[in-house]
Amino acid sequence: MAACVVLGLGLIGGAVTGSWLIGEPGEAGPGDTFATARGLWHSIPVDQLFPPTVEGQGAGPGGADRTWTRIAVAPDSDCQNAFDPLLRKALSTVGCARLLRATYTDATRSYVTTVGLLFTKADAAAMSTLGKRFKDEGLADRTDLMPRPYSAKDTVAAGFGNEQRASWTVSVLTDAPVVVYAVSGWADGRTVDTPEPAVEAMKSGATTAPAQAGLGNEAQGLADRVERGLRKTVSSPSEKPS
Repeated sequence: MAACVVLGLGLIGGAVTGSWLIGEPGEAGPGDTFATARGLWHSIPVDQLFPPTVEGQGAGPGGADRTWTRIAVAPDSDCQNAFDPLLRKALSTVGCARLLRATYTDATRSYVTTVGLLFTKADAAAMSTLGKRFKDEGLADRTDLMPRPYSAKDTVAAGFGNEQRASWTVSVLTDAPVVVYAVSGWADGRTVDTPEPAVEAMKSGATTAPAQAGLGNEAQGLADRVERGLRKTVSSPSEKPS
């Protein structure tokens, strides 16, 4: 039922969304465009925000192609149980307007990945400040600041819990009030003693289990493509809200 719910992003107007995404002149100022973008999550069907199938050309280790299939969509919610305590504290400076999440599996059904879009309450200055802090302090790479997965009964992600997290990525957008993240693990429910951030797991020569399995690529590749889809959806003036 959740997959049928309208969650995503709608268009308020081509000029406003264009100025948000690509910097073209518009009638609204930066504060207005941030306020507009923050409320766009509820008027586009979920299939446009989290497509049933996501193609990741060149997204795998060594440039291999990936295909991800959506297996679960979480009801839109607040952020209360979505993050580990320290990450929740770090993100509290920008607030939580709404959180949208979906979980995918790869073509072999060996891996599972939750991808999330946190719509914040912040303005451009606050998002820039948070983005700078994440970069300067390396917050996105700390194992005590990992996002939590979304599991779903009767799917290959049924056993995808906190102990199964293997790799993750967190990206604070500075041109929109959105934080994009993804967290990946094995589909067989195995626990992971030493999770590794995607940026490390994707490095050439990395020998950890998450790196060897390509789980950094799973998290980063899916997060990147959901973010691209978000931008494309919002910038398309031909779309009509549901």
